[in-house]
Amino acid sequence: MEFSLGADTKWALVIPMANEGQDFHPFVSEIKRIFDHLRGGHALFVVDNASKDNTRELCETLSVQDPRFITVWAPQNRNVVDAYFSGFRVAYDQGFEYIIEMDAGLSHDPRAIPTFLRALTEGNECAFGSRYINGGSMGDSPFRRRLLSKGGSWLAHWFLGARLADMTSGYEGFHRDVIGKLLAYPLISRGHFYQTEIRHLCRKRRSIEIPIHYAAPSPRVSSNSIRNSLTTLFHYTLLRLQGKSPFV
Repeated sequence: MEFSLGADTKWALVIPMANEGQDFHPFVSEIKRIFDHLRGGHALFVVDNASKDNTRELCETLSVQDPRFITVWAPQNRNVVDAYFSGFRVAYDQGFEYIIEMDAGLSHDPRAIPTFLRALTEGNECAFGSRYINGGSMGDSPFRRRLLSKGGSWLAHWFLGARLADMTSGYEGFHRDVIGKLLAYPLISRGHFYQTEIRHLCRKRRSIEIPIHYAAPSPRVSSNSIRNSLTTLFHYTLLRLQGKSPFV
């Protein structure tokens, strides 16, 4: 935590929030501690109709009390990818220079945020959280979800020529320019394979992997999400075989 930024550096967290009422206050407390240490930062809480508890109310109350927390109400979202991109759009439009995507509920450790920012301010355009490099780990997730996460990375290595150790983590940071390119690109993913698609599209960017610890149980991955993942993988594999594989 010895890393620090100037108070004029504009950076933000984009955090989809759904049914986070139980862990809301411990999570916010950790984020505030990081903001105070770094003397800056904003959090964009993206809430949509997937949340059935009091998460929206908690977010909006916090936004009134502390302007560092911005509630993005996005009822138009159809899936988790829409949630991420609703937050990215607001962060981009508000001029943030560095944008970090993370999960709520302390599944992604906020203490890693300074490491992401250090990487992004030291010549890297992308910083990807990795559970599978030295210093990274994955705990508490069911075997089936571990298999899907590890298997997704293996398939990306085999079919897409990926070089990152972890191709499925949702803890990642980007320069503003990269976010702008992603917002303009027609993504295929509608579920969790989105993380792999992003990494594949950014493979030509200056990138680094950051060791992270994933601490909480993962939600169940639906059969529709798995089918969409295979469709996305097939699409980019075909483009790669044709020598047309795109990047941003």
